[in-house]
Amino acid sequence: MSSLDLIFLGTGGAWPVPELSCDCRICRNMRSKAQERRRTALLLRGKSNLLIDCGPDIATQLGRYKLGRLDGVLITHEHGDHYLGMDALSSYKRSCSRDRYVPIPVFVSPKSWEVIRGHFGYLEQSGVIEIRPVEPGQSYALKDFSLTPFKTNHGGFALGSVGYVIETRGTDGNRIRLVYTSDFVDLPESPRDLFETDVLIMQSFWLNEPRENRANHMSFQRALEFIKQWGPRRETYLVHIGDGDPVPGDPANAMAKKYEPGSPLCVPSTGRPYPVPLNQDQWQETVDRILTDYGLPFKVTVAYDHLRVPL
Repeated sequence: MSSLDLIFLGTGGAWPVPELSCDCRICRNMRSKAQERRRTALLLRGKSNLLIDCGPDIATQLGRYKLGRLDGVLITHEHGDHYLGMDALSSYKRSCSRDRYVPIPVFVSPKSWEVIRGHFGYLEQSGVIEIRPVEPGQSYALKDFSLTPFKTNHGGFALGSVGYVIETRGTDGNRIRLVYTSDFVDLPESPRDLFETDVLIMQSFWLNEPRENRANHMSFQRALEFIKQWGPRRETYLVHIGDGDPVPGDPANAMAKKYEPGSPLCVPSTGRPYPVPLNQDQWQETVDRILTDYGLPFKVTVAYDHLRVPL
């Protein structure tokens, strides 16, 4: 039986953490620990290889895995950190015999492709990729995968935004279902496929829900509502983690990227807010403590760059 791995190529937001020229406590702490989060992208690697999102770091992210081919690419929406690396897909054609290359299927919503085509339409015209438009609620087959997009709300500048339900067979031969929300602030509706999935991959840009969510992203505080509602059976992984939570006493809280929390998550026994995580270990410790304190029976892992999960 062939193996299947979920690889987190990157777990950061539109701006990698630590961020260029930033001296906030989160960026300083991560630099001191040589930790880094590049733009979020995922790879399902097995008998077939499926890439989910293709941001500016993708050539470096994929380079360490020496893939001979990509069997397909899913694009979630038309923000640069999710598609600006698509030019790197040309390498698969450039390094292949002229008579053997098959264009890489790229699944993307029509509204997202309207934007992306202005940058990378030539990849379709030159035969590097083959565009396969997707509509929420419709299922699409690709090699060993069944793909079903669902509509997400990520604000007025991402009208084509979708998440994906991905079904395939795990290493043991049994069917496995993954849900990837990508970036979102809400859902118009929750399709049945989102409930009791095996693996949920959830955006968690902040720890605490901001007073004003101008970026239309998901916080861990609010993500807990979806995790409780959907009830993932095996595990939830948090991605797209940023540095926008203000840290008490940090002069950098005046930076534009810092979002004041509305009503932050508090320890039930004391009523005091949980400390803002400064690095990977603190993120996992904080998430574990919140789940325990609130008696939530879910396994939640804070993903980190190049985490490999056998499925």
